[in-house]
Amino acid sequence: ESNDETLGIGTDESYTLDVPVNGQATLTAKTPYGALRGLETFSQLVTSNGNAKVIANTPIHIEDAPLYTHRGITFDTARNYYSLPALYRTLDAMSYNKMNVFHWHIVDAQSWPVQSKTFPALQAKGAYSAKQTYSYSDVNSVIQYAKQRGIRVIPEFDVPGHTYIVGLDKPEIMSCLNKQPNWDTYAAEPPSGQLNIAKPEAIDFTNKIIDEYTKLFPDEVFHLGGDEVNRNCWSEDPDVQAYLAAHPGEDVESLLVNFYTQVHNHLETTGKYAYTWEETLFHSNYVPSTNNTILQVWIDQSSVQQAVALGYKVVSSSYDAYYLDCGHGAWLSNWDGNSWCDPFKSWMHVYNYDVAANVTDPAQKALILGTEVAIWSEQTDETAIDPRIWP
Repeated sequence: ESNDETLGIGTDESYTLDVPVNGQATLTAKTPYGALRGLETFSQLVTSNGNAKVIANTPIHIEDAPLYTHRGITFDTARNYYSLPALYRTLDAMSYNKMNVFHWHIVDAQSWPVQSKTFPALQAKGAYSAKQTYSYSDVNSVIQYAKQRGIRVIPEFDVPGHTYIVGLDKPEIMSCLNKQPNWDTYAAEPPSGQLNIAKPEAIDFTNKIIDEYTKLFPDEVFHLGGDEVNRNCWSEDPDVQAYLAAHPGEDVESLLVNFYTQVHNHLETTGKYAYTWEETLFHSNYVPSTNNTILQVWIDQSSVQQAVALGYKVVSSSYDAYYLDCGHGAWLSNWDGNSWCDPFKSWMHVYNYDVAANVTDPAQKALILGTEVAIWSEQTDETAIDPRIWP
């Protein structure tokens, strides 16, 4: 009904498919993406019968629409690098399953593979090698490949935590860089390092990153991370201590709120919606200026209820159902034990997860955009990825 190829939060993906006995099938949809979903369904109706391709059990009438507008994968290319063919292969599989969001966790403490024209040394110093990188052209190719399959690409640039890699280029705006051997006092995993929230230069750096990558990635949503920040990292930092001594009444919590406020307000000026891990709101005193912020919750089911009760849009990646990297043992060389999120999540356990459980108010249910499974890459690379996501 429409040739509009705009792909976003509110894109209509519904379709109607009729396959009569005579085989003259018809497909109607309101958007090209609804037609795409209908064609995928049609292809899955076809079975082989000897040398022939047949559709059984006609006539068939299907009226289909997604229950949730956000059906995605959080895909980590920082702990291990993935080539473009591996990304394309994953996008193909997503399209077969009518998934529509590729949440690209493109950088983290371990590497910065993506090109930056504002800070070229981030990639030069932060990529695993000169061959394990994503250029602007590569990113645009992934975005276009995904769009042709009805998949949005939402980038994540996690701040202020998970940023050790920034310190290879800009140690002057960092705190607790690579503390050893007690890294676990300062970070969820090694290497430690967080942007120094007492320094205006750290906020300026973050805002320039936002300016650059909101232009490169066209989606209306931009993920700012905000998870797993460690207060020890800042409370023991000499620059933070000096700032607090000169500013009575302030503390680490107020500095963190100021960081979130400045960065989220700046993102708002770009016209993008903020997407952030739940700790940004639930583990700090930060309150967004609008309810347009989207929370990605992962800690437990009650987080969904808490978020929608406060009027925020929610995407759930509850670790006890949707973390696909769990159950393969510890990955740290000095720990011979289970992974922190054991057991392995079977396909049945994943399918049994109900994101709207115990949310009874219709207005609050409407705030649940959907879910994302997460594939973190400490123990996963492009050789192992397919059975991890598609068992």
